[in-house]
Amino acid sequence: MQLHIVLVSPARPENVGAAARAMKTMGFASLRIVDSHAHLQPEAGWVAHGSAEILQNAQHFDTLGEALADMDFTVATTARSRARFHYYCTPQQLEVQLTERQAWANNVALVFGREDSGLTNEELELADLLTGVPMVADYPSLNLGQAVMVFCYQLSALNQIALKQPVPPQAGQLEALRGRVSRLLVDLGAQDDQKLGDWLHQRLGVIEQRDAAMLHTLLHDIEKKLAD
Repeated sequence: MQLHIVLVSPARPENVGAAARAMKTMGFASLRIVDSHAHLQPEAGWVAHGSAEILQNAQHFDTLGEALADMDFTVATTARSRARFHYYCTPQQLEVQLTERQAWANNVALVFGREDSGLTNEELELADLLTGVPMVADYPSLNLGQAVMVFCYQLSALNQIALKQPVPPQAGQLEALRGRVSRLLVDLGAQDDQKLGDWLHQRLGVIEQRDAAMLHTLLHDIEKKLAD
């Protein structure tokens, strides 16, 4: 499993440099930048300090959708205040979730939003799973570099797991499951039920592989019955 750090429209090059330094410290190397060239500014290199190659090799994309096109699984960072998205996991829980997905998720994106406004609801909808850092403060806030460090530290163990247990990925499982569920909602005339659609979108992102296989079997039986 390769973890790709994705920064959406970062405004300050110093923050990008701090993110690159956190990545290098914890053993990650793939950085993707969306709608910003902050990583090319000299200030980013000054703060990166020893991790300039991460900035130099960073890939740029015009939109988040383009940056995620080749991902098997996407995790987006957000705050609990996002009313539409009720479920999220802590960094510790995220490590467990990604460990379980080692068998089929070859490329995983961890997306961080803008320094001032985070990710839009439309961008959050592109994610399979939401995560955030629980905080005590009334106004929870970490700067971008700190947030990247928290998650890279927590997920650094995934590098060792990948080395010990190399498993050929089985790409497309979650995407196929989402497609079958979406088609089923259409067949049932429930495609306009936004609350149900949002709930399914969130919950499918956290089921384990064995449960996904059982759900595929159940959907197959339902589809067969509907076709009769």
